[in-house]
Formats: sequence, C-alpha cells, structure tokens
Amino acid sequence: MTDIAALRAANARRWAKAKLTRNFSVVARHLVSPDVRSRYQAVAVKTGVPWPVIAVIHERECSQDWTGSLAQGDPWDRISVHVPAGRGPFKSWEEAAIDALNNCAPYAGRNRDWTIGPLLTKLEEYNGLGYAARGVPSPYVWSGTDQYRSGKYVRDGIYDPNAVDSQPGCRRPSDGDDGARSDDQLLRTRAGP
Repeated sequence: MTDIAALRAANARRWAKAKLTRNFSVVARHLVSPDVRSRYQAVAVKTGVPWPVIAVIHERECSQDWTGSLAQGDPWDRISVHVPAGRGPFKSWEEAAIDALNNCAPYAGRNRDWTIGPLLTKLEEYNGLGYAARGVPSPYVWSGTDQYRSGKYVRDGIYDPNAVDSQPGCRRPSDGDDGARSDDQLLRTRAGP
C-alpha cells in the first residue's frame, strides 16, 4: 500500500527542484488557449477540479483529442474498454469528463486540497500508483524533467523498466522561452466557483 502522505511530500520536493529536459511549450500553449480553456473551465465548475489539472489530464490521456474520454482516452461516445472500463457512452466530451472526475477513481472531484504536493499526487493517482509502489517517479507527472529517466507501464498492468515516456508529464518547470504562460503558473491556477 502506498503511503499517500509520503508521496505528497516527495512530489512537493521534486516540484521544487525539477528541471526541464525537453521543451513542451507548443503543447503548453495549446492547453491554455482561450478556446479550450473555456471547455476546461466549464468542467471545473461542475467538478471543483482546477481547469489546469483537467487540461494536463486531457493531454496525458488522449493528447488533447476531443473525441477521447478524460477517463482513459477511449471514445466517449462508446462504452469504454480500458480502465476504467464500462463507462459511457456520453453525449459530449464535457459529460464524459465530469463522469471521469466525479465517478471514477481517484475521484478528483472530491479533492479539496490543490496545493502542489497533493495536486501532483492526485495526478499520479489518476494514472495509478504503480510507479510509487516501485519507488520511482511517475512519468505521468515527471516526464520531460530531470526527475524521470525511464520506466513506463506500456499497457494496463505491464511495466517496462527500459521504456521512456515521450509525452509531456503533467509537471513541467517553466521554460520562459516565448512569454507564454508557464506550466508552473498553469498548475497553480485555481478553478473559479
């Protein structure tokens, strides 16, 4: 069983010292563009999950594809086959996202502590605690930083210690290369009421 309090502390320490190893500024700009932000904010109002958290989950689960569910990337207009299986079909991406955040583990919609350690840990829980159980940083959170080197679940329940995650993790330090809103600021933004 993973010690969540210890994982929160470890993630807060990693946050404080992480450095970029790759540039994901193009992805970050897409995640904060006004047209997509309004969709994330609509879900945030219904769930209490900060819109930037929804944005980075959407990127991780389905590369910001609006036909994919926030729960696991499966098409939201069909019954899901990946964990969590059996969800849907839904009438819209927003309806599927609300279901994923409120009705599927780790029940992010029930979380009320969005300070950095608990926030990053909730993101890690969203993907599963298999990395924490192995004592390694989760690429779901840390890919693209010096806190992650290798090791990835390549399918549900199948871990490859040599696989390297190419997607941006949910936590990326600011790179300040283009004046775009930094990822640190993105994750620190709170959802409105």
